[in-house]
Order: sequence, then C-alpha cells, then structure tokens
Amino acid sequence: MTARLFSAAPPWLAGLWRLVPRLFAQIAGAAGALCFLVWALTGGYFWPAWVWLSLALVLGLIVARRWSRLAPPGPRRNLETIGALASVLCAYAFLNWAISGGGYFWPVWVFLGFAVVLGAYFTYLRNQGADLRSKGERELTERVETLTETRRGALDVQAAELRRIERDLHDGAQARLVALSMQLGRAEEGLADRPEIAALVRQARAEATAANAELRDLARGIAPPVLTDRGLAAAVEALGNRSPVPVKVDAALGRRPAPVVESAAYFVVAESLTNVAKHAPEASAAVTIRLDADTLVVVVADDGPGGADLAAGTGLEGLRRRVAALDGEMEVASPAGEGTRIEVKLPCGS
Repeated sequence: MTARLFSAAPPWLAGLWRLVPRLFAQIAGAAGALCFLVWALTGGYFWPAWVWLSLALVLGLIVARRWSRLAPPGPRRNLETIGALASVLCAYAFLNWAISGGGYFWPVWVFLGFAVVLGAYFTYLRNQGADLRSKGERELTERVETLTETRRGALDVQAAELRRIERDLHDGAQARLVALSMQLGRAEEGLADRPEIAALVRQARAEATAANAELRDLARGIAPPVLTDRGLAAAVEALGNRSPVPVKVDAALGRRPAPVVESAAYFVVAESLTNVAKHAPEASAAVTIRLDADTLVVVVADDGPGGADLAAGTGLEGLRRRVAALDGEMEVASPAGEGTRIEVKLPCGS
C-alpha cells in the first residue's frame, strides 16, 4: 500500500521516503548522543539505554521493512517481511530483558510465539502450493527445464534422422547393390566362353556382395529395422538369437517407449552382449527389461569371470555417456569371479 501511495507522489516526496532510514539513523544518533550527554552531566541511573533501545527498535523495523521489499511481490516477500519483523522484535525483547537486570527469561515466549506464527504461515503457503523460491532460483529452474526440453528434442530429432538414414540405406544403396549383384551374375553366365572376363565379373560381384553386407551391418548399427518395426522386445530377442553366447531374454513391456529411449536401451544390450562374447566366451547371459511407471529398467547379467573395468576399453564408458544423455542411471557390478551385472534406468515419461 505504501509503495502504491508513493508511486503516484511527486518525485521529491518519493525520494524523501527512500531517505527515511538514513535520516532517522542520523536523528537517532544525535538524540542518543544528546541523552548520553545529559546523563553524563546529571549522573544516576543509566536511563539512556532505554532511549537507545527504543530508537534502535524503530530503526530496526524500518530497515527490516525496506530489506523485505527487495524480494519480488508474492508469498515469499510476505514470509520474509514477517521473518524480518519477528527478528527485530525478538532482539528487542532479549535486549529489554538484559537491560532490566535478567531474572526470569520471559523473551522465550516471544520467540515461541513468532516461531508458531512463521511455522503456521509457512505451512499454509505450502498447502496452497505457493512458490517460495527466490527470483534467481525460479530463473535457474526454468533455465534447466528449458535446456532439458531442448536436449530431449535434439535427441529425438537425432534418433529420427538416424532412422531416416537407415531407411535410405535399406531402400536405396542396399537395393541398388542387390540389383547390381544380380546383373553381374547374369553377365558372368553370358561370359562362359571368356573365362578371364568372367573372373573379373565374378570378383566384382563378390565385392558388391561384401559391400552390401557392410551396409547392412552399418544400417543395423544405426537403427535396426526390427527395432523400428516390432519394438524393443523383438529387437533384443533378435540380439540374443545372434549372440555367440547363450542368452535368455525376459522382456515385459506394456507399451513402447519413445524411439530415442528404445534406441539407447537396444544399444546398451547390444554392447553388453558384445562384451560378454569378447571377454567371457564360455559364459551365458540373461537380459531383463521392465517398464516400471515412467522408467525403463534394463538389466544384463552374465556368469563370467567378472572384473569389468570402465577404464579398460570395454565400451562401458560409452554406454554410461549414452545413458547420461537421457538423464538415466547406470550401475555396474562386476566382482572378480562372480560375473558382471549392468543395470540401466532410463526415464521415459511424457
């Protein structure tokens, strides 16, 4: 109300109001010094202490009010205003008790009273869902949320672009190489009477077949078609069937997660099974996938020798970075002689 009143006042009056704490401090200092001088001349009971205490109370209330106005309007400002005024009054009660000669510590009831008021008001604001964060905290939170949303959007775009590249490779370059291999085969049949040229054509057909196989592996590494068409459970089943070590897959998903989450989970399983085949070829592995609420949980465990090390080039650090990019969590347990267990949790809420 005071701010609204002085916002419409002449500039000189508003400026005078802003100078009130400084002017009052100067007046209070002069009055306190005068009282001390009078007491020094008359002697007796040190009554200036009460004058000083009263002046300090008024100055403290003014300063507390001005300080609380630094916060933006809203519940937080109201809470800080009450807290600042309560601090000044509690300090006044304590000094009043001390100057009075001590005795029964009655200021404790003042402290408890203000504590109850502040606690009740704070509880009321929380129950009303009031935002009690400072302006800086709100701006930081909004910035983090914006960056998180932007990063998730970038990851979604990247996943969509990788899937597009995979489709282009499958429908474009791979199809052309297959057609080229067939044409070279027919050309080879027509050159039976020219064995030297037929050998060159046969070699070209073998190179085209090898290039097609490399493109197929590349496309599978970018975005496996089975993952796009049939989902994570089917893609992991296919990984288990192709793995050189026995793999048991238990995937229970009530719905399909976001494509970027599916891709991350797929490559976690793929890299983990590759590590098992490379470092524990005699072991067997088990893959468990569960969708709990808004979290996709992927567990890959094997009964190999254990002792996996993030710094030993096993690809686990790359998996950790891939998971961290989605705000996920990854835990690796690999005690020597007890196998390795990799658990990944990926948020997949809306």
